[in-house]
Amino acid sequence: MNFAVFASGYGGNLQAIIDAVKKKKIKAGLELVFSDKAGAFALKRAQKSKIPILCIDPKDFSSREEFDKAVLAQLERHKVDFIVLAGYMRLLSGHFIRQYHGKILNIHPALLPSFKGVHGIRDAFAHGVKVTGVTVHFVIEDVDAGPIIAQESVAVRPKDTLASLEARIHKAEHRLYPQAIDLFARGKVIFPR
Repeated sequence: MNFAVFASGYGGNLQAIIDAVKKKKIKAGLELVFSDKAGAFALKRAQKSKIPILCIDPKDFSSREEFDKAVLAQLERHKVDFIVLAGYMRLLSGHFIRQYHGKILNIHPALLPSFKGVHGIRDAFAHGVKVTGVTVHFVIEDVDAGPIIAQESVAVRPKDTLASLEARIHKAEHRLYPQAIDLFARGKVIFPR
């Protein structure tokens, strides 16, 4: 199977995925790294590892539908079987999700269904939870609501700051996400019917 990673920023999870592919810990081909932001450091990470990159700016299109068509055409050209979201900050449209139904994975920095949305770590920390973590899930049209593939808990220590908790959450993400991607690529995890 071949996959694409969608990223909008720094690419920390992307790097963990690239490393896992190189070490054959993910039994699938990373065929493309896509970003909606030309300045995303994730694109530089991909170039350094000689992975094809694609950047399409949504502002260049008159509608969301036209943007989706352009991205989907490129995914078809690269023979992408499934998509991995790794810090991709743009919500996918319902039309796009339906084209890859059951074949889009995302990682969220909290134990879903708690603390959905962009600020999962901050929200969990502010709420005062004793345990948080990370969740790998399938993407559906509702945000952070798809079937869960894997979770890893992270204890919130008494002396934690938001920064120290974020660092441990990211380490957990970098461990769990490649494992979950490999399980999906090998058919060990499927979208529930």
